[in-house]
Amino acid sequence: MRFIKELKNLKVYKPGKPIEEVKGSLGLETVYKLASNEIPFPPLYIRKSIQAELENINRYPQGSCHYLRKFLAKKFRINESQIVFGNGSDEIIVLTLRALIEKGDEVIVAYPTFLIYEIQAAISGAKVVRVPLKEFHYDLPELAKKVNRKTKIIFIANPDNPTGTYCNHKEISNFLKLIPKSVLVYFDEAYFEFAPGDFPKTEQFLRMRDNVIFTRTFSKAYALAGLRIGYGITTLKIAAALNKVREPFNINRFAQVAGVCALENKGFLKKVIPYIEREKKYLYGGLSGLGVFFVESAANFILIDLKKDTKSLYNYLLKKGVIVRELRGWGLKNFFRVTIGLHKENKKFIGCLRGYLQKSNKCGRSIVEFKHCPSRLNI
Repeated sequence: MRFIKELKNLKVYKPGKPIEEVKGSLGLETVYKLASNEIPFPPLYIRKSIQAELENINRYPQGSCHYLRKFLAKKFRINESQIVFGNGSDEIIVLTLRALIEKGDEVIVAYPTFLIYEIQAAISGAKVVRVPLKEFHYDLPELAKKVNRKTKIIFIANPDNPTGTYCNHKEISNFLKLIPKSVLVYFDEAYFEFAPGDFPKTEQFLRMRDNVIFTRTFSKAYALAGLRIGYGITTLKIAAALNKVREPFNINRFAQVAGVCALENKGFLKKVIPYIEREKKYLYGGLSGLGVFFVESAANFILIDLKKDTKSLYNYLLKKGVIVRELRGWGLKNFFRVTIGLHKENKKFIGCLRGYLQKSNKCGRSIVEFKHCPSRLNI
């Protein structure tokens, strides 16, 4: 049996360890997962709708996501046919590549950034062109310089994962002026709800240009990660192409009703966003006190540089019942990422990190001098 050649050297995405696995393997009663940028509050606001939908579970879901589609069209004041739904916004990345990429085409990505762009682009047979980050930020002018006649897609994670930095409205506006209409600019806005006021109003760019798509998800701020649902908004032409390559029942019934609940329920976000911001500042203070380098974040996680390989720290924290995200898969072997959790989780993380650094210091390795990087640059 012969598999496609693109699989030979492909680096597979490895998700963070689940709580259940760590509890079982280490015999721990309590484990705090601060690895996958999940919201620490269960979305109880969907309970009644999910229970009611149980009566319909013997039927296939609506292929068009009828009610959720209508809700989003009204929210964004767009044509219903401009919306594409995905099993998580990740699936829309796959659909976009499937609809656009032919042999010899190129895709431009930052490096490092969200791994799925490069993994799926490689599977599709595209040549991946990397543009290194500049002080943990997207180097937009350099991205624009890499465009040529073979370029089909530019992926921009905004805010970025794993850095947490972002590009503002003016920066993106200037960048788009440099990009030909033959190139699709894909804005992955999974952490949109956490971003500050000068974040790009991407829907405005969509009204001015016909080569833009932006995607958002219910997995992060709305706490529906376990249901896997996201959406993309673009032009009628692009949406039609993506829907042609989309599986007919890719969004399950529970995810569809939960998505409507999420958009209708204003109280959950009003609780979640301020909580995450307060706890983020708590972690900034804790990290600063420990003299640890970190990058200010416009998302619900923080990128931290240990200044040495993180494997020892990762295993130390794991035994203490705290799961963080190693970033060697991103080419960042001295870095790790921590999700903003509940206060008790964040407090335990800081305490465990302090213990690890003190232990390292006794072994003759000094704690690094404190420094941090802002979430965006004034360029």
